[in-house]
Amino acid sequence: MADLPVHTIVFEILTRVPAKDVGRSKSVCKQWYVLLSTQDFVRIHCSRSLVSSNQRVLLIDDLTCSVHPIIFQSNDYGPSSIVTFPFHHQNNDVSILSHLNGLLCVCLNHTYELLLWNPTTTAFKHLSTPDSHGFYINNLDAIGLYVDADDDYKVLHIKRRSGVLGVYVYSREVDSWRNIPFITRQEYLSPHFNWSAGTFCGGTLYFTVCECWIGGTNVVICFDVNSEQFKEISFPPVPSTGMVQGVTSSRFDLPIICFCSVVGCYSSLWLMFTSKLRRHA
Repeated sequence: MADLPVHTIVFEILTRVPAKDVGRSKSVCKQWYVLLSTQDFVRIHCSRSLVSSNQRVLLIDDLTCSVHPIIFQSNDYGPSSIVTFPFHHQNNDVSILSHLNGLLCVCLNHTYELLLWNPTTTAFKHLSTPDSHGFYINNLDAIGLYVDADDDYKVLHIKRRSGVLGVYVYSREVDSWRNIPFITRQEYLSPHFNWSAGTFCGGTLYFTVCECWIGGTNVVICFDVNSEQFKEISFPPVPSTGMVQGVTSSRFDLPIICFCSVVGCYSSLWLMFTSKLRRHA
């Protein structure tokens, strides 16, 4: 049988193997290392992992971190595999803030430090710096992970401190933080508003910004990851008994907002089309 082209091996075969085997394959040669490190490969590999048999959930409790397969037929978890934290931590110390393409952004609660962590390969990166970048305060800050048009994996950190909002972007390519401008309504800086984690979908990060009581103001803040511009879009008509659950993405690369009713057992899903929300269920 004739030798298969490298591109076929990488994108048609290796995109279907487990992530640990992909990591080992990077040591075959320099060409494989480069191809297996591209965001195109990561996206294809992740999309082919989105089948029921490959779904996993990572759970963190006071003492351990474990990965469980999801059994959709019984709405249950399968036998767990223990994951060892590769970084120093204390009990009940690690919080997952955001995730994208197999990487997690986590916070060490006792030091407020941010880290990027790959549970599959155990690789991690401290994001905190001596000049106070990369420190996260719960209920005040928001985090979003994304990949820009140059295939640079980035972290967006929105910080609220004493009525002042700062927005910072960390780049894995240059390994540094920088500040970007963001003008928003003054009331959104108040701790009475809760910012969700960012959901990356179609070149945009989406945040829900909601007052901390039923019937309060709710908006969606959108961040275009290439132009680095923010805009606000209107929220769907949440009933006075509704509570926003957050934003997720669909397999069709469309963001979905979910909220549920406090009175009665039902949920509503809203799909976003060209910055307009339409009820789906």
